[in-house]
Amino acid sequence: MGAVKQIMLCGSGGQGIVLAGVMLGHAAFKEGKWVTSMNSYGAASRGGECRAEVVISDRPISFPHIIEADILIAMYQIAYNRYIGRIKREGGIVIYDDRFVSPEEIEGLRYVSVPATRMAIDRLNDRIVANVIMLGAVAEITQVVTKESLECAVEENVPERLRGLNLKAVEIGSKLGIEISGNT
Repeated sequence: MGAVKQIMLCGSGGQGIVLAGVMLGHAAFKEGKWVTSMNSYGAASRGGECRAEVVISDRPISFPHIIEADILIAMYQIAYNRYIGRIKREGGIVIYDDRFVSPEEIEGLRYVSVPATRMAIDRLNDRIVANVIMLGAVAEITQVVTKESLECAVEENVPERLRGLNLKAVEIGSKLGIEISGNT
């Protein structure tokens, strides 16, 4: 990973975007990185647009907000449409849930489709963990954090009754990310 990575996660309320941002930041912190994060969501907690910003660095962070995202993780079309303008035009990576996002590709960006929601439903019979499957895939595709640090973040941020399900989601996402990385 370079000195600083600016990551924006976006989606619709109820998709676990804020929790995903917290877990991503927690995972990076566990790896000894410097981390800042910020969350934003609309008036409606379910169905309103939301985002999480995470800045990860090997050194102290001088400005805690995203200036230009290196990575955009999009889980919902309306949020993607709103935040695509905030990504670095040369070398930026857009990782999106293929069930809810159909991007019009922009030159200079790398697009990676991840079937996070489909896998959550098909493999775990619970769409609520699509966000964690996405994080597992993102970790493998970008190497921004490790699978092991994500597992630690789940252990420390997810209620006990949901930990097993979320740890399975990390595993599925990680395997998916490895498979996708071989194809991109």
